[in-house]
Amino acid sequence: MSFNSKYHIDVDFEVPKKLQWYYAPAFFGFWLVLYLSLVNTQMNHMPRPLTRSDEASHPNSFIAQRAEDTLIELTRIGPRVVGSMANEESAVEFLRAEVAKVESEMSDLLEIEVDVQQASGAYMHWEMVNMYQGIQNVVVKLSEKNSTNENYLLINSHYDSVPGSPGAGDDGSMVVTMLEVMRVIAKSGDPLAHPIVFLFNGAEENPLQASHAFITQHKWAKNCKALINLDSAGSGGREILFQSGPNHPWLMNYYRNVPHPFANTLAEELFQAGYIPSDTDFRIFRDYGGVPGLDMAYIFNGYVYHTKYNRINAFPRASFQHTGDNVLSLARALANAPELDDTAAHSEGHNIFYDFLGWFMIFYTETTSIIVNVVVTLLALLGVGISIYFMSLRSGCSWKGVLLRFSISIAIQFVSLILAIGLALLVALFMDGVDRSMSWFTSSWTIFGLYLAPIVFGLSILPALYLEKTKRDPLGLGFRIQLFMHSHCICLIVIMLTLTGLSIRSAYLIMLCILFDIVALIVNLVTKWHRKAYLFAIAVTVCQILPLVFFTYLCTVALVTLMPMQGRSGSSTNPDMVIAALVWLFSLMFAGFIAPLIMFFRKTRTIVLCFLGITILFIIIAVTNAGFPYKEKTSPQRYSLIHAHRRLHNADGSTRIDESGLYIYPQDRRFGIAKDNIAAIGEAHQVSDFCDEEMFCGMPLYNHRWNKARQYSMWIETSESPEIPTEYPMLVLQDSSELETSAQRRFNFTLAGPSHMGIFINVKNDARILNWSFNDTLIREQAEPPYMVYFSYGLDDSPLEFTIDVELNDYLQKTTSTFDTPTLEIGIGGHWVTQDITAIEKLSSYINRFPSYAYIQGWVGTYETWYF
Repeated sequence: MSFNSKYHIDVDFEVPKKLQWYYAPAFFGFWLVLYLSLVNTQMNHMPRPLTRSDEASHPNSFIAQRAEDTLIELTRIGPRVVGSMANEESAVEFLRAEVAKVESEMSDLLEIEVDVQQASGAYMHWEMVNMYQGIQNVVVKLSEKNSTNENYLLINSHYDSVPGSPGAGDDGSMVVTMLEVMRVIAKSGDPLAHPIVFLFNGAEENPLQASHAFITQHKWAKNCKALINLDSAGSGGREILFQSGPNHPWLMNYYRNVPHPFANTLAEELFQAGYIPSDTDFRIFRDYGGVPGLDMAYIFNGYVYHTKYNRINAFPRASFQHTGDNVLSLARALANAPELDDTAAHSEGHNIFYDFLGWFMIFYTETTSIIVNVVVTLLALLGVGISIYFMSLRSGCSWKGVLLRFSISIAIQFVSLILAIGLALLVALFMDGVDRSMSWFTSSWTIFGLYLAPIVFGLSILPALYLEKTKRDPLGLGFRIQLFMHSHCICLIVIMLTLTGLSIRSAYLIMLCILFDIVALIVNLVTKWHRKAYLFAIAVTVCQILPLVFFTYLCTVALVTLMPMQGRSGSSTNPDMVIAALVWLFSLMFAGFIAPLIMFFRKTRTIVLCFLGITILFIIIAVTNAGFPYKEKTSPQRYSLIHAHRRLHNADGSTRIDESGLYIYPQDRRFGIAKDNIAAIGEAHQVSDFCDEEMFCGMPLYNHRWNKARQYSMWIETSESPEIPTEYPMLVLQDSSELETSAQRRFNFTLAGPSHMGIFINVKNDARILNWSFNDTLIREQAEPPYMVYFSYGLDDSPLEFTIDVELNDYLQKTTSTFDTPTLEIGIGGHWVTQDITAIEKLSSYINRFPSYAYIQGWVGTYETWYF
């Protein structure tokens, strides 16, 4: 072979022939087999659940069958909604009985103290005042006899559930896990340097009220120095540690020793950034008690979360064993951790943490991460520089010529990254535009063709065309492919440094990509395989095995977590955009250094175009019935529905609106799929159409999330009034009194009604609220009205008493010194969420008009407003 005489060709450099195209399927098959054999199996790998027959041979172990049997009994109580007899009496009695069983088997070395807390209070939850009255906690302290240690470990879960759900996964599974952990520790007589407080909280779904009551009011709260919080956003599988600390890296020293680690910083940052439509008690303990801890939850099978299908038969026994082993290990370790004596002394900043296939944990501090990222960057730049130098030395091209080609490769690679995400987002926009979003909701395999295939096409097509165009370039094919890998490395370095500069700890993921590329580069340089294209490719392939396994593992975890969540994330955003962006992000990590290897095959362009063909094929499949997103019981579509009566009064006491109807809140993007069913009920109006005229749209909004979703919610007027089981909420103005001047007045109210009510407050005629008896954050921070107060009660159903202090504006003060002109508008929403909807005939008849694949969380309600 000869080139233009002005180039010198080193005889040591091997110019490769391309491999035949029919080897390409074997190449792709290798990576697929690797994924299926390692990642897919480890995702579903669970420990063998121990049964009662194993107890004799495992006396100090968690017994999964015991926990399962206890959950069966707990779920027989039915839905445990705050304010219901099931939650306030039956569940409390059940827990006390279970604790009594533990106490009867307890070692003589330990003792148990039980306290049933009943509390009232309020705090700000996002944009609303969250107020509670008479909610309950069952609190159990397990300690060594005569212990004088005042630093406790707190373990928390909640026994209440959302309306209509038996709450097996969320959070009955964690409640029974705590009971079994308590039993094992109490019976074994393990040493407890620090007492353990088991908090079974009775109002988490309201949201987070009982944890606030405990940490701000309970006698043991100030002694709790570390936390294990147990919750669920799914039903079974492996529980993930998704929040740690904050600023207490010593906690990970104990978690890394659990039998089945499953944790990741990425999950923590996604959750704290608000991308997960949930919240946990962990935030309350952190913000109101300053208690550091570990937040763990189930995330798999989120399709049945908060539905009537969240039953014991949807929860695998092996999940009890997985979680029980881990919580038991943590409880024993942290209850004897010397750090609990002075946690402040061990506050050292954030952690980076992650597991590898559940086999082991890696963690280090954020400071260490920054140093590692910088060192890896320098090593990568040095390695790339040396590689380019050897390319120039061995190819006969000048270093300037190699740098020019490298610059072109960087530009092409950058454009390829943009093209890849652009194509994926284009598919997402198209699917949404033709009303076929979420086709992957039940059939997750469609993600491969809809999003991974166009991303691989986008990453590969421009390099393929460029290499084909420059096939006579004196710089050999192997070197030119290496330049594209170096270009990808440079792009990743830019991304990593940007994330590091933004204090995003998940930059460690990009660092790992670069690190394994450096390893391959060092191997190739040391062995001189970089001169021989196929040996170089083998080294790259071997060094990409671990990254592919790790990043596809994380991608799979992220997808199985986020896909079900898109079914309850609201209608305002296109969920396919979320999936497309996620797949693109992980593709940069697990495919970025593998895709260039495609260029070693003949008919490269045809091979790459096959991925475009796969994309088109899967789009066709997705828009047919094969891409229908929902399935009854296993992956239903969600709606919330209130059959409500609303009555709005004028300032003179007359009524301007008096009607009944259905308030329908679709919880995902594809609500149009049931438009015919909804149209058969009546004419639907967007709730947002009423918002300009009425305070909070004049509707019985359940909480602040309903307010945010009003643009996509519907109101259908009906001729039938709801079957309200008790009296309507009764708001009574007891009296009003003058304050410091005649322009200031205090209004005293009482409110009686169902266990869940919304209080909506607005000021009229430019008056302003000086103060009120609710939590004063909104007033103190001068938030703009109208205001929302979410109020619920447990055992204490006595009328709520509250005051509002109002001041007239300057104009009214000059023209009149009285309150003859109304200055307050108050609306009361009543929600009967504790009723069995199957016993409410009219409500059930409306719910039955929805498709069979839809799950309707429904109740009856009222909304009424007055002027004062």
